[in-house]
Amino acid sequence: MNLPVEPDSTAKLPLEFTDNHESLKILGFWSFLATDLLLFASLFAVYAVYQSRVGMQGPSPDQLFKLGPAVVETLLLLTSSFTCGLAVYQMRRNHKRGTIIWLAVTLLLGVGFVTTEVREFVSYIAMGDSWHHSAFLSAFFTLVGTHGAHVTFGILWAITLIIQLMGRGLTTVTTRKMYMFALYWHFLDIIWVFIFTVVYLSGKI
Repeated sequence: MNLPVEPDSTAKLPLEFTDNHESLKILGFWSFLATDLLLFASLFAVYAVYQSRVGMQGPSPDQLFKLGPAVVETLLLLTSSFTCGLAVYQMRRNHKRGTIIWLAVTLLLGVGFVTTEVREFVSYIAMGDSWHHSAFLSAFFTLVGTHGAHVTFGILWAITLIIQLMGRGLTTVTTRKMYMFALYWHFLDIIWVFIFTVVYLSGKI
């Protein structure tokens, strides 16, 4: 009599979760995101307190902000979040080439976001509205600049991921790194939605 064979419990798991050691690293990364959330919560609180503390000659948020660049940045980052999801989808289908392509597109959109933000900052500084001009500007540059620095780190991370995927393929290690990158990138996308709403939109109302 043939006994039924128990199905492999790891067969339906994504590759990055089939190794307990790699799964623990993902859990640890969730803890990192939680602490990073506290950092941004603190920066939002500081901005909320100081957004009305403008200099003697201004500018106020309404005078300073132009929604055009912020809308472009929002579209770029939202689109990059979608393409990052496509990269994870291709990874789950074990398509190395598709994963790399969509990750590269995500990287390029991230570069576009940072480039637009740097141009925005440079235009403000050229008008004499730098971070030391008022408490409002200090809070603004710190909050938005910290997010931009996170995106820049994400771009560098994506570059190293592409190199590793090209050399090693889809393994438990590279898929774990890709999954963690996706968590990080979507986190930054959510933070930007709050920045766009709290800083730019509320500043123009």
